[in-house]
Amino acid sequence: MWFRKQPPEQQENNLVALINMYKQSGDFVHFHHPQSPQPYWVSYFGTLIDVEILHRDILPFLNKTAFTSLDGVKAALPFEDVLITSDLQKIQDDILQGSVLIQLDVKDATCLLVRAEMKKAREVTIPEEEYSVVGPKEAFVESITTNLNLVRKRLPISELKVKEFTIGTLSKTKVAVLYIDGITNEENVNTVCQRLSDLQFNQILDSSIIAQLIADNGHSLFPQLIDTERPDRVAGVLAEGSVVILAEGSSHALIGPISAMELFNAFEDYYVNWQTATALRLIRIFAVSFSILVTPIYVAVLTYHYQLIPKDLMVTLVSSRRNIPLPPILEAIILELTIELLREAGARLPSKVGQTIGIVGGIVIGTAAVDAGLTSNVLLIIIALAALASFTTPVYRMGNTIRLLRFPFLLLADLWGLLGIAVAFIFLIIHLLNLTSLGRPYLEPIYPPRLKDFKDSFIRFPFSFQSKRPGYLQTKDQIRFSKKKASEVHDIDE
Repeated sequence: MWFRKQPPEQQENNLVALINMYKQSGDFVHFHHPQSPQPYWVSYFGTLIDVEILHRDILPFLNKTAFTSLDGVKAALPFEDVLITSDLQKIQDDILQGSVLIQLDVKDATCLLVRAEMKKAREVTIPEEEYSVVGPKEAFVESITTNLNLVRKRLPISELKVKEFTIGTLSKTKVAVLYIDGITNEENVNTVCQRLSDLQFNQILDSSIIAQLIADNGHSLFPQLIDTERPDRVAGVLAEGSVVILAEGSSHALIGPISAMELFNAFEDYYVNWQTATALRLIRIFAVSFSILVTPIYVAVLTYHYQLIPKDLMVTLVSSRRNIPLPPILEAIILELTIELLREAGARLPSKVGQTIGIVGGIVIGTAAVDAGLTSNVLLIIIALAALASFTTPVYRMGNTIRLLRFPFLLLADLWGLLGIAVAFIFLIIHLLNLTSLGRPYLEPIYPPRLKDFKDSFIRFPFSFQSKRPGYLQTKDQIRFSKKKASEVHDIDE
């Protein structure tokens, strides 16, 4: 705050000082119209307001009528969002958010504020990170108003509540917390609201910053809130009893609390039959395990446990490594780093160039590495499969976690072989057991064991078996629908 609270008789000078301070900015406009029926002063930031609204809906009314008070101006303007105030903090905030300041006398301490902000937002497009063949093709954009509309049209109920916050001493970012009253556990809502209120940060540019700041364990590699760009997924988790966070300027929503199993669930699983969804989930879980463990197992077996290799496979491995001067650990690390370099280069370059670099670079570098004797063709295939398997996770942040987890497993595999992999796995399990999401257990339903929540974890049971909401959310209303009535309707249809 650039001023201190002062008596009313000194606020006039403060308002003049505020306008003079804004005049130092080249995009601030402050002009006087002496020839209108009633002289007036108008002040605004030209880069924040819609000039068409100013010239079409504000100035014509001021120029054709003489007003004796700001109340008359307020009654004449065709706006609902009009405020008469002398609160300097309110004036300062509103001008910086796209309001037009109107004074009948430049020395007046009281002014009229008309909201005329410029609203430019990207059009709603298809999801890019969570694209699905079946289901809706809408994704969130950077406008929080548009995002709220996308959610409310899917949940047109009065129980859907929105709590708004302004976070960031510099950015003044609007943040909305969404939940369904009567379903969502109030403790989860209060936890999110309390953590948002306690944030002391200068700028919030994206919801991912909020996810890092309010996480239970800020040092963990694992995401403790799921970010999604799909409004249908947000509507689905709200109906289950989760809490959702939307931020101005972010095209992703945050969902919490979550369990680790949700990181392997794509919302597209609910648009296909339960057998297909179950098969896809099991494939993802296997792919993640394969991506983390296959390279460390290769290093451990070739370094310490070559007796485990079948005789026929041993001949292939020996012939592929005959001219390799490097030990397995260096060979694996070089290839892993090469894959990461190609992935980063492809992500940072323009899309068409990035795809070309990824494909051509991988083929050329891989072939050259084998021909130069720096790596074996067997390990090249293993590394490529591990990289491919890491892309199967529906949550992008979980993919990053998998990429980093391979390196400590690799180092321990080189130190102690399979024992090292077991030690790394034990530390990983201990970390996950201690991890929580908004205070809820991260490994649920595995630990603590909740058999009813297994209906939508590794296996996606038919909807008729999922009459209750997830237990770890501790919702007020556990019943999602009446299983008895659903079975009666099914019997009538038959």
